Amino acid sequence: MADVESHSFLSELGSDSAWSLLSWVASLLMVFGGAAPYIPQYRDIQKSGSAEGFSTHVCLVMLVANILRLFFWFGKHFELTLLWQSIVLIITMLALLHLCCTVQSSSRMSTSRHLFTDFDPRYFWAWSRFLDYIQFCLTFTALCLLITYLLIDSEFYVESLGFSAVLIEAMLGMPQLLQNFRNKSTAGMSVKMVLLWTLGDIFKTTYFIINATPVQFWICGTVQICIDIAIFFQVFIYGQGDHEKYM
Repeated sequence: MADVESHSFLSELGSDSAWSLLSWVASLLMVFGGAAPYIPQYRDIQKSGSAEGFSTHVCLVMLVANILRLFFWFGKHFELTLLWQSIVLIITMLALLHLCCTVQSSSRMSTSRHLFTDFDPRYFWAWSRFLDYIQFCLTFTALCLLITYLLIDSEFYVESLGFSAVLIEAMLGMPQLLQNFRNKSTAGMSVKMVLLWTLGDIFKTTYFIINATPVQFWICGTVQICIDIAIFFQVFIYGQGDHEKYM
């Protein structure tokens, strides 16, 4: 009888250990997996010395969404895994923007410069220096901090903050989708990046549903998967040849 109980205890312990290990691996994938799709795009830009085919508005979407998500956490605590994921993604987007600014400045023919402090809406997110993008992020963060400090006790504000964060993130692929449509080509865009986007979105949406995260999260994931599939259709239709030049 004692042997049976001992065997049952060991089996239970082994099962719990295996589940804990799987949970730990899943959390690790959630934290760093979101940044993985941008590695092929980063390498492609480095190799070609051009960021022309990549929409830097993807970085804008991710930065705004994840800064909002950080403030959502202060109003409504969710898993720390998702909080760390946001921090990693913010760092990744800044690194990608830095590379884009570097290659663009080295190939820029015009001597005119567009700065964040010019407050010219015509050149929003088309500034000449990486510093200008940092200034935007700091200004946006300070504004969010002030508003959140004043309205942190408002349930409507907190829920709206969370919904805004995931809704903006759901539009992640939209800038790239629109740029491909305008260029009638996917040249300069890493197909590996979009493939990893799709796999990551499927994984995280499943993760959200299994872990019963707020409904905003899995709605965001579902919309992202649909946009990823639309971009794959563009790859099939347009190919990756040189894009057309428009005046």
